[in-house]
Amino acid sequence: MRKVDLRMNEQLKYDVIKKLVDSNGNKKNAAIKLNCSLRTVNRLVVKYKEEGKQGFVHKNRGRKPASAFSNDIKAKVIDLYNTKYFDANLLHFSQLLAKHEGIQVSDTTINHWLRESDILSPKARRKTKRQLETELRIRKKAANSSKAKAVIEDKLELLNRSDAHPRRPRCAYMGELVQMDASPHVWFGNTISHLHLAIDDASGKILAAFFDTQETLRAYYELTRQILTTYGIPAKFLTDRRTIFEYKRKNASSDEEDTFTQFSYACHQLGIELECTSVPQAKGRVERLNQTLQSRLVIELRLAGITTIEEANKFLNTYIKEFNALFSLPINHTRSVFEKQPSNREINQILSVLSCRKLDGGNCIRYKNKYYIPITHNGNKAYMKKGMTAMVIEAFDGSLYVNILDHIFSLEDVPTHKVRSETFDLVSHDNKPKKVYIPPMSHPWKHASFQAYLAKQKHRNLGANV
Repeated sequence: MRKVDLRMNEQLKYDVIKKLVDSNGNKKNAAIKLNCSLRTVNRLVVKYKEEGKQGFVHKNRGRKPASAFSNDIKAKVIDLYNTKYFDANLLHFSQLLAKHEGIQVSDTTINHWLRESDILSPKARRKTKRQLETELRIRKKAANSSKAKAVIEDKLELLNRSDAHPRRPRCAYMGELVQMDASPHVWFGNTISHLHLAIDDASGKILAAFFDTQETLRAYYELTRQILTTYGIPAKFLTDRRTIFEYKRKNASSDEEDTFTQFSYACHQLGIELECTSVPQAKGRVERLNQTLQSRLVIELRLAGITTIEEANKFLNTYIKEFNALFSLPINHTRSVFEKQPSNREINQILSVLSCRKLDGGNCIRYKNKYYIPITHNGNKAYMKKGMTAMVIEAFDGSLYVNILDHIFSLEDVPTHKVRSETFDLVSHDNKPKKVYIPPMSHPWKHASFQAYLAKQKHRNLGANV
């Protein structure tokens, strides 16, 4: 006769019904012990008389549920994670399976399957990693073959422990604080590129993103342009202590005054408070965003076949909308402290790079290893005295201007050789010279206001290099 193993609740039913039948006892007392009705007791008595102990085993025991996944799907999911989606966290992996593979599996089921194969999520907690590490070390001691020990040793090397950023309360209003940072990583291809990010502290919404080869002023200007164009002027920026934002001499005495930089001057003109910190935990919102995107965006770029920075920046336009729809808080957009959006012309003027130069004997200014000559709005060359101080303005769109004695001139490149010969080339009357647009003085390029801002910078007076 085959041995019948009952579970705890099944054994209780069997003992009570067996005693009831053998002693012809009281069915009401049996119903009270089993917490069931008399009708159920009668059914159990009939089952005991017809099937004996076997009748108390649940009929679904050993059967595979109708909703269970097949072993083939389980093996396919594990194989896809190891080969194609190996650096995805489990929630993202579940979403990618549904999107690209047509497999609907929850992240908890995937976690259960991967844990059976000793695979953890990249976002697993330290406690979970330590538990798996302990299990692997016990298995390593019990392993007999050197091959099995080598496999377990490889799994132990994959476990890493990373510290999380501490929690802090979010700001009350959207636009009250914007955290900015750049994340160097192999986002696509084989080379490291820098993803510049700006995130709103209150809503957790990505306001702007931009790829560049390095962490540059131009890239942060691009982030600022996206924010100004889409949302408006925020109240405050929180960044790290890059020389793009703040610069202090190595041996200078400590003070609270910011040193002059191009970005800080642009923020000054926009009325944006700029705060810099050397503590990553102080801007944990954007640091955590870097970790999340390094886990998710790399896979999305690889699946989309992105290989260049230009393609990646185009891809960001659609990806940010999907990301914000998933992760940003459902904040009431009327509770926003963004100020009025400036016009594109104002943005082009404010997000500029200002540099001081001197006019040489040829009435030219040297800028970025090229010579330029001042041009009036009528297209005529402006001749000035040698040695005069000039402030070269490189607007955000790349156009060049110069401020001399509080007069704005455009700059024309002086080539080494003429493009065409007036003697041997035919003259085309169709290409008439266009009238050069020269902005008025009602903008941040006023030389007096720029010098007044410089005078407030203590480290600038002490010789700080900007």
